[in-house]
Amino acid sequence: MNTELMSAIELISKEKGIDKDYLLDAIEKSLNTAAQAADTKPGEKKENNVSVTLNRETGDYKILAEKEVVEEVYFPATEISLEKAREIDSKVEVGDLIQVELQSKEFGRIAAQNAKNVILQAIREKERNAIYEEYKEKEGQIITGIVQRVNTRNISVNLGRIDAILTEREQVKGEVFQPTERIKVYVQSVENDNHGPRVIISRTHPNLVRKLFEQEVSEIQDGSVEIVNIAREPGSRTKMSVRSNDENVDAVGACVGHAGSRVNAVVTELRGEKIDIINWDENPANYIENALSPAKVVSVVADAESNKAEVVVPDFQLSLAIGKEGQNARLAVKLTGFKIDIKSEAQVEEMGGSFGTYEEEEFDSIEISEDFEDAEGAVPESEE
Repeated sequence: MNTELMSAIELISKEKGIDKDYLLDAIEKSLNTAAQAADTKPGEKKENNVSVTLNRETGDYKILAEKEVVEEVYFPATEISLEKAREIDSKVEVGDLIQVELQSKEFGRIAAQNAKNVILQAIREKERNAIYEEYKEKEGQIITGIVQRVNTRNISVNLGRIDAILTEREQVKGEVFQPTERIKVYVQSVENDNHGPRVIISRTHPNLVRKLFEQEVSEIQDGSVEIVNIAREPGSRTKMSVRSNDENVDAVGACVGHAGSRVNAVVTELRGEKIDIINWDENPANYIENALSPAKVVSVVADAESNKAEVVVPDFQLSLAIGKEGQNARLAVKLTGFKIDIKSEAQVEEMGGSFGTYEEEEFDSIEISEDFEDAEGAVPESEE
């Protein structure tokens, strides 16, 4: 029994998560390759006349070469003399084919190295595929990693069986991580190329917020509350619209949690990023009014066909509706998909109290607009 071989296979199978039969198949293949090389002289054409049988229980193997019985041998790889052939089978004649067992000592140093390389390559390929399949299942999910190295631009994060790079583009400005620190990242995609599997991770993706709430809110997990849309400016503010599929469940209240416990858990993970949770409404005017929260709105006129809306707010609420550097209005646009024109009551009065009778260039208005489908940070309902 080849106990050393079987022990090595058992160890590799457990450590690498590779099926034992796969390794035994690779060994058979490598022995086949080695046997052909061993019985072929330099410059001689290789013949595919070698077969290998490996006992899956003991690890013992036999290597047989099919050779033609001849009077004079010119090609040792495929021919055997009548004298030597009759030592194996006394009844053979010239022209017959006979199976000749090859001894492992005939492999030689080069053949043995070739066998080793074939085995190692098979192990590497199987391990890569196993890692790829494992992390492919986590695509679109959150995974916890450990920071390995931090440089001026990129952060190396260990995800268990593989390291991933959190690029500068996918980092939130202002977030600082230290080696050995545990962080949660969103798995955008998993790719497999000649260099092996590669996991693309992000801390800026809007779906990071979505998945964090899914982890915290049991009502989202059971489907009674649904996240409709998310608009995010990473590290600063997020607006999230939700709706209830159960008349007895308050969607916003479920996401906020008792004394704000659930939303605070998400805010902590996002390192202080502000989160506005609003009710989705099938009426666009109501939805836009909710999206502009915390500002109070006097009136909203929304045109669903053109995706344009005109909003009037109290004079003292104008700056709040717009937000610092236009952030509140900008996020409302991303969240609702409407081009929003915001004016104060005083501005409307100056125009004669009518909001649609003047061309835009005739008055000083605050207009925030963006193409919703191309808006960075906008996540349609169907996107996971």
